Order: sequence, then C-alpha cells, then structure tokens
Amino acid sequence: MVVKLEDDLKDRFYQKLGSLFYAVAAADKVVHPREIETLKKLILEKWKETEDYKDHFGSDVIHQMEIVFDWLQYNNSRSETSFENFRDFYNENPSLFTQARKDLIMETASRIAHSYADVNKSELIILSKLDSLFKT
Repeated sequence: MVVKLEDDLKDRFYQKLGSLFYAVAAADKVVHPREIETLKKLILEKWKETEDYKDHFGSDVIHQMEIVFDWLQYNNSRSETSFENFRDFYNENPSLFTQARKDLIMETASRIAHSYADVNKSELIILSKLDSLFKT
C-alpha cells in the first residue's frame, strides 16, 4: 500500500499531539494514572468524532496520540523536548491547525493538567506556552 503524503501528515499530526499531551502530563516530572485515563477518555469522547481516517495498519489514526504518549512515558522523555517537537511541527504545518482543532487541543491539554491535584506551576507554564503558540 502506498502512503500518500497527506496520509503521512495525518499520522504525524496525531503523533505530535501525543507528544504535546505527554509534555503537559510530564511537566511536573511525574505522569499520573489519572492523566493517562483523561487522555484515553478524551480520545474516545472528543477526538474520535473529528477523524475517520485509518492508519496503514487499519487502526483509527487518533490512537497515534496514545501510542506516542505511552512510548514517551516508557522512555521517560523530557517534557520540554516533547513540547518543542510539537511546536516545531505546528510551525511547519500551521494550516493543519484550524480554530476548532486548536480549541480541542487546548481543552484536552487543560483537562489533562487538571486531572490530578489540579494544575501545578509546571503544567501552567506548558499551557501558557501552548496558548501563546496558538496566538502567534
């Protein structure tokens, strides 16, 4: 099966969202089970209705967010690096980020940050950086 560029871009879009959501959860150096649960819940409740594209394995592409999140957590990746990876992708592909997508991204990031013991300073900084990025 030949993967079209736009299909590869969709895969990368959701992978980079996984990086962003990991950056939020890992901002305080600890990923809490509630943060993971919140992401999984939002993928099914909010993100599933936004995309019907299947990846080359036949799975819903939105699950790339969860796969990348889990991989980054397994590798104990740095929150800052994950955010930078998302930021770079955003800057290279601004047309992918409609206002509706930005709103859903902000909602997801905020709900992850609020899912365990409310928002701490590190998570607040990441949310602020994301908000600033979307306003540029």
